[in-house]
Amino acid sequence: MKTISNFVRLHSRSLATLASIVAMLLITVTLYAQDGNAGINEATNKVKGYFQTGTNLMYAIGAVSGLVGAIKVYQKWNSGDHDTGKVASAWFGSCVFLVIVATVLESFFGI
Repeated sequence: MKTISNFVRLHSRSLATLASIVAMLLITVTLYAQDGNAGINEATNKVKGYFQTGTNLMYAIGAVSGLVGAIKVYQKWNSGDHDTGKVASAWFGSCVFLVIVATVLESFFGI
């Protein structure tokens, strides 16, 4: 019986300690809170700053994808496979898609 009451006392102390820690954290977070508009504007400016780099990366991925596709199509063509046209159109379509997406995103965001 005595061990149960000791356990309950210990458990209630730990709950009180946990509740006070959570309350202090919430107060601290509230003190450091900033204006939401300022955060959104800062994020927008950072994304615009990295946008040209991302576009160049998409063009580079498209170029590498085009080279790999050209090599695969050449190998299929030399081996006499019948689905060479299908593979060529798939690789060409993926490269065109990357270029179009980069261009559309630039015009959409007005950069």
